[in-house]
Amino acid sequence: MGLGLLAGCTTRAARPLPAARPEPPTVGRARPEAPEKGPRAYLGEGLASYYGPGLNGRRTASGERFDQNALTAAHRTVPFGSCLRVVNMENGKSVEVRVNDRGPFKAERIIDVSLAAARKLDMLEKGLARVRLYRCQDEGPVTSFSMPPEALPG
Repeated sequence: MGLGLLAGCTTRAARPLPAARPEPPTVGRARPEAPEKGPRAYLGEGLASYYGPGLNGRRTASGERFDQNALTAAHRTVPFGSCLRVVNMENGKSVEVRVNDRGPFKAERIIDVSLAAARKLDMLEKGLARVRLYRCQDEGPVTSFSMPPEALPG
């Protein structure tokens, strides 16, 4: 009986640390020693979809009206007003969007972009694209650019 009481007084074992999030392969630069932090941080990879005409003019979660011709996006957690760079891994095309809504609401998707952003990513025909998300380098004007497919990792 005395042993049972003593066992209840011992401390609990420490929890193991969570596994580190894998970094994406780098293009044309040395891999940093520590995970990248700051304005150009990698946010994740997954499927992007787009939304357009059916929601045009409706209020977004941020309170502004959705404009399918603006370079905007819906993300589950990134703060409203944040700039994200979305890179289409299939063709290297990229666009910077401003987060003004919440979503997507399908678990396998990472971001919903506006019709204008989907057009710049060249994903209108398929409706979905495998993308990587990064924070914009600066919070200046939203622009778009292309990266040749041969420059993409993988």
